[in-house]
Amino acid sequence: MHVGQLDVDEGLVGRLIDEQFPAHRGMPVRRVATLGTVNAIFRVGVRFVARLPLEAVSASELETEAQQLGAFAAASPFAAPEPIGVGTTSAEYPSAWSIQTWVPGDVASPSGHAASEDLADDVVTLIAALRAVSVGGRTFDGNGRGGNLRDHDEWLMLCLARSTGLLDVETAAHLWNSLHALPSLGADVMSHRDLTPPNLLVSNGRLSGVLDGGAFGPADPALDLVAAWHLFDADSRERVRRGLGVSDVEWLRGAAWAFQQAMGLGWYYVNSNPAMSALGLSTIERLLNDDEVRAFAG
Repeated sequence: MHVGQLDVDEGLVGRLIDEQFPAHRGMPVRRVATLGTVNAIFRVGVRFVARLPLEAVSASELETEAQQLGAFAAASPFAAPEPIGVGTTSAEYPSAWSIQTWVPGDVASPSGHAASEDLADDVVTLIAALRAVSVGGRTFDGNGRGGNLRDHDEWLMLCLARSTGLLDVETAAHLWNSLHALPSLGADVMSHRDLTPPNLLVSNGRLSGVLDGGAFGPADPALDLVAAWHLFDADSRERVRRGLGVSDVEWLRGAAWAFQQAMGLGWYYVNSNPAMSALGLSTIERLLNDDEVRAFAG
């Protein structure tokens, strides 16, 4: 999926664990098929999971991620992985890596749960709980989504240029031209910052777990609303909107962040990760066909 992507397999993971985490030596290691684009995931025994970055990262980055992951697990009303440790680079693998606790559940589907009122209510519960955590005087760190919409203009122009044949590029460009001009909302709130279906686990139709909380931090209050656009039809989206009591501007900024994220998924992963590409395209379709969003864009 990435130029220069690191090669990893079960044998490598087993050796890394034996060398760096002797308490877990000899545990069975099994690769887990996921839609993820950042890490290769391996089940370690019954209770743990090893996450090996597909592109090299430093130990300090993963130590920071582990701290945020622990904070997210403490804040989330649903099960979330907890950090166990950070592994270091080795002769075989030139990146830091991590071990976390395993959280069971099925990955949420962008189509299979579209009309679920129960799951919509659970998303409301999650976002409300995260927003209730104090930012502790911090503000958005400037990394990724969650700050100024216009900062993503250059990326969106590239995405639009690469999306010919995948979606209605002219209409999508017109939509972004309206969405990126939305005013900011003021104070940041604590946010998961990547509430996409691959990071949401369900059991018996209810939210049962939330993955990838390592970016937990202050961001635009609208950012976590992307979950509503990635997951739900119009009625269930409205249930999320009412449940959180968001303003019209906040709701449309949530649409803007969903648009920014989805546009990058559609063309980039069309060959290397078709399921992730399909997620992006389905979200764009929801946005382009939403009556309120269409009216806003004129």
